[in-house]
Amino acid sequence: MEKAGRGSVLMVHECEKNGLSAPKWQAEENLGVTLTFFAPEVTGEVTGEVACLLAVINGPMKRQEIQDTLGLKHEEHFREACLIPALHAGLIEMTIPDKPTSRLQEYRLTRTGSTVRDGADS
Repeated sequence: MEKAGRGSVLMVHECEKNGLSAPKWQAEENLGVTLTFFAPEVTGEVTGEVACLLAVINGPMKRQEIQDTLGLKHEEHFREACLIPALHAGLIEMTIPDKPTSRLQEYRLTRTGSTVRDGADS
C-alpha cells in the first residue's frame, strides 16, 4: 500500500508540474480504483490580438521579434493587449521566468497555447 500511495503522490506532482489538473480517484467496492485524468481547459475567450500572437510564435522568440512579426509599433499597446493577457491565460511562458526583464528573455507557447492555436486553425 505504501508504494501505491507514493505513486499517487508522484502522479499529482507530475500533473501539477505540467500544468494539468490533478487526477481524480474513485474507489468502488469490489471493483478497485478508477483514476481519471483531465485535459487542460482554457477559461474565457481568446481575444483577436492574443490569437494573432499565438499564430506567429514559432519556438522561443524575443518580444521585439513577435511585435515586429505582428507589425505592431507601439510597445505599450503590444504588452497590454497581447503579451500580458497571453501570459496570464497560460498560453505563453517566459524562457527565464525568474528574470522577467532580462535582455535575453524570450517567450514560447505552452501546451495550452499550442492547443488553442491548433484549434483556431481547424
